[in-house]
Amino acid sequence: MGVAVNAILAALRRMGFAKDEMSGHGFRSMASTLLNEQGWNRDAIERQLAHAERNSVRAAYNYAEFMPERKKMMQHWADYLDGFRRDPIHPTDVANRSS
Repeated sequence: MGVAVNAILAALRRMGFAKDEMSGHGFRSMASTLLNEQGWNRDAIERQLAHAERNSVRAAYNYAEFMPERKKMMQHWADYLDGFRRDPIHPTDVANRSS
């Protein structure tokens, strides 16, 4: 079961983000963009974001979950985000610092 949208929004507000500054979808979009730019498998990224396959034929036959790659990708993402502890940057400026 996922986290409720209102819980994500409440957490963002407690962290100091205004409504017009960041949303839960904004973090998902930022992660998708940066992971794609960093060369990760687009299918693994889409599965991690719980997106369904849009191509109906492919969806009917491809049940791959990409778990080994998703685990490596999420560890890489966690390490990437941990880097901001050492060198803080506002999340909306993160695209300028893609590794």
